[in-house]
Amino acid sequence: MVDRPNKPSALASTPGLPPQPQVNISHANSRVSAVLPTGESIEVLLFGATVTSWKDRAGNEKLWVSDAAKLDGSKAVRGGIPLVFPVFGTAPDHAQTSKLPQHGFARNSKWEFLGKSSSESTPSTSQSDASVKLDFGLSSATLDEKTKELWPYTFSAIYTVTLTPDGLRTGIVINNDGDKPFDCQFLCHTYLRINDITKVEITGLENSKYIDKVDGAKTKSQSGAVTITGETDRVYTSEPTIVVTEGGSTVFKIERDNLENVVVWNPWTEKAASMGDFEPKDGFKNMICVEAGSVAGWTTLEAGDAYEGAQTISY
Repeated sequence: MVDRPNKPSALASTPGLPPQPQVNISHANSRVSAVLPTGESIEVLLFGATVTSWKDRAGNEKLWVSDAAKLDGSKAVRGGIPLVFPVFGTAPDHAQTSKLPQHGFARNSKWEFLGKSSSESTPSTSQSDASVKLDFGLSSATLDEKTKELWPYTFSAIYTVTLTPDGLRTGIVINNDGDKPFDCQFLCHTYLRINDITKVEITGLENSKYIDKVDGAKTKSQSGAVTITGETDRVYTSEPTIVVTEGGSTVFKIERDNLENVVVWNPWTEKAASMGDFEPKDGFKNMICVEAGSVAGWTTLEAGDAYEGAQTISY
């Protein structure tokens, strides 16, 4: 072998990028999952764009999902974070939405996965800075014919789920793409997993007005922290920050952006027993719904208008 006196020097090694968030589509293209380099993960069912799992880096599940929940697209998921749009509950006296099923059609519709984006990482960026954003879309064009007949308005919605090492953010943008105004309501029906409902307190709702749906929809005022001692179904209007504690320790902090209402729900014994997809029947001891939304009244979107709202849950 001839020794070349002027041979080129070896290239300097290029430092590699740190590990990146991983996103996968599985179950016959019906679920999207994401895992951060630090170990946090989420899973989203395209049916309803429902977040069905959110785990911290140690693998602890943060959301409650019924053991009898249907994940095959046959009905809305009992648990996780179902989406309520364009009506909360039923509204028989509201002409535009009176024919719609309970909680509207968003949680019962097939959403499209629009793609992912992740935080920009450089060789100097820590793994703890990594995050991933998943976008999902639904529009009037993709609804089934029956739903279009029940709600004949032209819209598009982009729902964004962002996972960070510190928490989970879910947000929506709803556009009126037609020439007719429509009214709507929106809510993230979030089922939070806890260990013992009798040790849970919810703060941030003190002195707030609420509608008590268990007591004839009477308007009441909250005094002190919210505790759960029986069936609870309340619609609060409150300040943006809500804190859930268990045994005196903070387990969740919920920040709301342009979502003025909070629904607090727990079915307790009899209600849980009456729901076929609620299992185990004593599962109410391990969950509390703290639901950020705009549902006490109606948001009217004129032609070309858009509505935007979001929540961020940390622990």
